[in-house]
Amino acid sequence: MATTPGFLTDWPWTPLGSFKYVVLAPWVVHSFYSFATKEENERDLTYLLVFPFLLSRVVHNLVWISFSRHRTAKGKNRIVDKTIEFEQVDRESNWDDQIILTGLLFYIFNMATPMAKHLPWWRTDGVVITALLHMGPVEFLYYWLHRALHHHYLYSRYHSHHHSSIVTEPITSVIHPFGEHMAYFVLFAIPMLSTVFSGTASMGSLLGYITYIDLMNNMGHCNFELIPKWLFSIFPPLKYIMYTPSFHSLHHTQFRTNYSLFMPIYDYIYGTTDKATDTLYDTSLKRDEDAADVVHLTHLTNPESIYHIRLGFASYASQPETSKWYIWLMWPLTCWSMLINCIYGRTFIIERNTLEKLKMQSWALPRYNVQYFIKWQKEAINGFIEKAILDAEAKGTKVLSLGLLNQSEELNHYGELYIQRNPKLKMKIVDGSSLAVAIVLNTIPKGTTQVLLRGNLSKVAYSLAFALCQKGIQVATSIEREYEKLKLTITCQNNLVLDKSFTQKIWVIGDGLSEEEQLKANKGTFFIPFSQFPPKKLRKDCLYHYTPAMLAPSSLHNLDSCENWLPRRTLSASRVAGILHGLEGWNEHECGDSMFDIDKVWQASLKHGFRPLAPPTTCT
Repeated sequence: MATTPGFLTDWPWTPLGSFKYVVLAPWVVHSFYSFATKEENERDLTYLLVFPFLLSRVVHNLVWISFSRHRTAKGKNRIVDKTIEFEQVDRESNWDDQIILTGLLFYIFNMATPMAKHLPWWRTDGVVITALLHMGPVEFLYYWLHRALHHHYLYSRYHSHHHSSIVTEPITSVIHPFGEHMAYFVLFAIPMLSTVFSGTASMGSLLGYITYIDLMNNMGHCNFELIPKWLFSIFPPLKYIMYTPSFHSLHHTQFRTNYSLFMPIYDYIYGTTDKATDTLYDTSLKRDEDAADVVHLTHLTNPESIYHIRLGFASYASQPETSKWYIWLMWPLTCWSMLINCIYGRTFIIERNTLEKLKMQSWALPRYNVQYFIKWQKEAINGFIEKAILDAEAKGTKVLSLGLLNQSEELNHYGELYIQRNPKLKMKIVDGSSLAVAIVLNTIPKGTTQVLLRGNLSKVAYSLAFALCQKGIQVATSIEREYEKLKLTITCQNNLVLDKSFTQKIWVIGDGLSEEEQLKANKGTFFIPFSQFPPKKLRKDCLYHYTPAMLAPSSLHNLDSCENWLPRRTLSASRVAGILHGLEGWNEHECGDSMFDIDKVWQASLKHGFRPLAPPTTCT
């Protein structure tokens, strides 16, 4: 929102929320109905193609945001080093409003103007006129409108909303108040209306012009330099008729320079070109990929998770993973992404963060949960993980933490397999088990005298049982074989009991907890998971805590997406453990059967600003 919102700030359909698309529904239905019912010589293909064109614009923007986030996470050719946070993602979540506006205006104009109907696919004269009118009146008028929008009166009421984003993303380009967008649309309508009323318009000129505007807008706000220098060497005047991402990035950091739309010529004519333009362009082109001190290696979970990672849908990824209706509409694309990932996929960078002087990255394997449980996939997945470890080692990474199923006992014995295969590995491998135990122990309410331990016995489960017994808390299990296994590893057996009553109010649970067992729990039971994945919440009269995780300190920057099902600014135990390993400089692995001093790890997390998640106060 602008600092002092002015007239026509809000979009007319803002009160509709996520139902705003209904404003297009009557037009879309009518366009298809008219095309299906009219005679062939009366059908208007122009009217029919408006909706598919709007969809293509959505895809165009999504491709740019994913590409931009991937490139800026890698660091190569990145322009601005500052960070993006959840506030910016929320502010820019209405980027599709301008697509709805374009659709409405196209539909209305087509219906109201006979000359806008039955347009040909292509007319060269119309394309030439569109290009000339854009280079002349549009660019010139935009330059002066843009300068006017930086006057205090208009800036505080309108344009400051756009400039709230110092670090730009492709969709930042269209984040403006409604009134400002209308002014831009009047400008961009000059070439389109001119060709329509002169009889030279075509679908190629109209739709191509909007696509050109989208392309240049997205490119100018992508925050990495991609225009090669040789292009300007071959044709030097190009620097006056085509801007670069670094050129426009300076406008967002300096505010009073580089006002031009896509053609910098007017900044050169009127002396508003930033003095650092050429230097920043050269510096950005020469910038190498970032070298991360700590890498967190995770993987895709379900087929739809490709949209939830930071490279997917920005606003969707900024919320804990939930089911959205529009994801089901994308099943064809989802299936194709699964096929590509399974055949050609390779590990990719999804996020970069900083904390104090530590540089961090998150990498994802193109593999899904189900594949980790297929025996013949085991060796291939281990190959993916080992290659990621060796790649990180070659880049100078100091610590790599294994997230989710990348650290499972059945797959690689909590990462020990990679140490055995690479005994000279300098980088430290961390599974986060010690911190996971510490988090669960500090989640159990004070004064608790007994807990029920249920779920598959893992390294974390054994450590939890031992630590709880040492604290004098009675640990019960309802499965006899688990009870016998625990007895073999726990010395203080007085606090370990076999109990099938299910009356305990605190349940410490892992994978393998059955639905039948959940249903036996008393009302108000507090379920505390120690597993990587949350349990299925069957009881609305019980409390469910999050999987082991901690809130990130405010000094951890560039967090603008949620980690799986966790709340905002919350990191899983394995990810936090890797960060602590790097901050503290611990020179040993935490994998296989090894465990760190639990209290030492917990105190280190608090020292560096991580905080435990508050227990739920109401039932689900």
